[in-house]
Amino acid sequence: MTDTAVIPPPVMWAQRKEVVFLTINLEDVKDPDIKIEKDSVYFKGVGGVEKRAYEVKILLYKEIDPKRSRSFNRERCIEFILTKANDNDSYWPTLTSDKKKHHWLKCDFNKWQDEDESGDELGGGGGMGGGGGDYFEDMMRQIGGINSDAQANPEDMDDLDSDDESIPSLE
Repeated sequence: MTDTAVIPPPVMWAQRKEVVFLTINLEDVKDPDIKIEKDSVYFKGVGGVEKRAYEVKILLYKEIDPKRSRSFNRERCIEFILTKANDNDSYWPTLTSDKKKHHWLKCDFNKWQDEDESGDELGGGGGMGGGGGDYFEDMMRQIGGINSDAQANPEDMDDLDSDDESIPSLE
């Protein structure tokens, strides 16, 4: 393998009932080539500390709606919200259709929400890793997937830690 070989970037994924979240963990990618299709996501770009070339085509487990899916090029990563083609679709057991274990693909447990978890689909409730609600509300507003009038009330957040007990000191 030579230094000019294209390698897949590190990718993280999570899902909800209606969407799949993808994050390509690559810094400072300028003008990436991104294609969101009904059965795949394609990324090609140069980035990271070493300014290497990265490329990956992810064949998805099920179809998505490319018109309602979006990508966001942030300074530290590229994020995707992929809207599942069937709004009432069940949870996917895996991201890829080939069901292989890819070394570059990992679960994003900060964004993950299990199928049986109840609560607000995109809010700061279960499975969000603490305080992630505003982030997803902002992203969904950008693609028109959430009512912009729905605002979290910070005063309601005080009750979330009511079950916390003091931890005895270790001796």
